[in-house]
Amino acid sequence: MKNIVVLVSGGGTNLQALIDAEKTTGLGGGKITCVISSKPDAYALTRAKENGIKGVVVNRKEYADVASYSKAILDAINEEKADLVVYAGFMTILDETVCNAYKYKMMNVHPALIPSFCGKGFYGLHVHEAALAKGVKLSGATVHFVTEECDGGPIIIQKAVEVKNGDTPETLQRRIMEQAEWKILPKAVTLFCEGKITVENGKAIVRE
Repeated sequence: MKNIVVLVSGGGTNLQALIDAEKTTGLGGGKITCVISSKPDAYALTRAKENGIKGVVVNRKEYADVASYSKAILDAINEEKADLVVYAGFMTILDETVCNAYKYKMMNVHPALIPSFCGKGFYGLHVHEAALAKGVKLSGATVHFVTEECDGGPIIIQKAVEVKNGDTPETLQRRIMEQAEWKILPKAVTLFCEGKITVENGKAIVRE
């Protein structure tokens, strides 16, 4: 069994997708053993508690800088003996010490088709506002490994979602969550736990 630690900051809809997948189809031998939140009032912690998953708070506001906070998160992850770390709406930037310690063992879901609408500043509704402003006809979601470059790690899975006339950032966000994020994040986690992802020359190779 592989220990999966999920990092959260908010409502935890992607966490819920992982919990639901674990209960129904399984996560390829992986088990969500701990949820770590950057905020004490994150609803994701309630989701964890309701499903019998350990919840830990490492409050960002209690740390003076990124370096000290990154060390605290790394210590918490190490404490849980994590085999895989999943960003599920984790809104805090960590420094390279964390992703280097868990190289190609940390993944994130981003609500766009990387390399479009990604990088620093592209989070939450900002991503969808930018997509609509550009007039793209397709957007979607990407699961990628976390590296020191924001949204720049090897791409594991992508899924396209149609942008419709009259979309608002909120309606597009919801459609991408339902049609892409909640589907490809559990799939990527399952593939990892089954040992079906390797990284060669900076690219993730998926063998299904």
